[in-house]
Amino acid sequence: MAPLLLLLAWLPLAPADSLRPTSPVRHLAFTYANDFFFGTDYYFTQGITFDWASPALARSPVNRVLTRGPAGSTRTHGMALRYDGFTPLSITDARIRVGDRPYAAYFYASLYRVNNQENKKYRLTTAVEIGYLGPAAGGKFIQTKLHELTHYPTPRGWDNQVRSDAVLGYRASLDKQLLALGRAAELIGSAEASLGTLYTYAGVGGRLRVGNFTPFFTNANGARRPRWQCYAEATLSGRLVGYDATLQGGLLNRSSPYVLAFSKINHSVLHSTGGLALAHGGLSFTATAVYVGPEFRGGRPHRWGVLGVGRDF
Repeated sequence: MAPLLLLLAWLPLAPADSLRPTSPVRHLAFTYANDFFFGTDYYFTQGITFDWASPALARSPVNRVLTRGPAGSTRTHGMALRYDGFTPLSITDARIRVGDRPYAAYFYASLYRVNNQENKKYRLTTAVEIGYLGPAAGGKFIQTKLHELTHYPTPRGWDNQVRSDAVLGYRASLDKQLLALGRAAELIGSAEASLGTLYTYAGVGGRLRVGNFTPFFTNANGARRPRWQCYAEATLSGRLVGYDATLQGGLLNRSSPYVLAFSKINHSVLHSTGGLALAHGGLSFTATAVYVGPEFRGGRPHRWGVLGVGRDF
């Protein structure tokens, strides 16, 4: 990943844009996801994200390849670091489990821009994703050490994981308000697409928020935020999947000891989430349950929990 980041650093700085002002708010967030919240230990096993948004990233050279967005948009620029790990149904079996999900882990940086239009209730987000898939992501070490500390069974099959490959991708999402009842409820439609070596898919869905909250499309401004926020949020989406490297292996390195064939993965997958959020001032806490339908033939639906904390500065 380092050579790619160095290459991007040589690109000229993105110019300032008077028609698309940059949000002044800085935001730091952390999430931890694990399926042990639902008493399981297979498929998606754990994930970690760090997210930093700051106007200091507005001149990043990466922004030259991100969508400018409509005139009048308020821009937020950020970088998210993400790790996810995956295993088959049984982690105590050292043999390759044919027909099951392969072991896989990845780590990547997502450099993104959010173009928000508060008056039109519209948001366009684009991101470049750069990282790596395979042993260097540390999946074996992270799960083994966590199970050692928590006295869970030692995973024995990581030597058969998906081999090293590059993560290169471009992702875009669009959100549009469909219905709102003041600060009590809002319904938002969404569309998303990803093209890359890790995931290639397209999807549509919706988001429902109910409670006391800052409206989704309000430009970040601490002075306009209610002192307390407490609300429930649910999402539902369907994806058409073209490629999933955690199941099929990397596009560039085909030496993985075991992967699933294109014909064995499910090309339409349901995703949903449901959660609660509590915020006071610029500090927020979230708890979310995630559901994903079967991702390959013979696979099971899966659930996991996500805990998050965020801080606006």
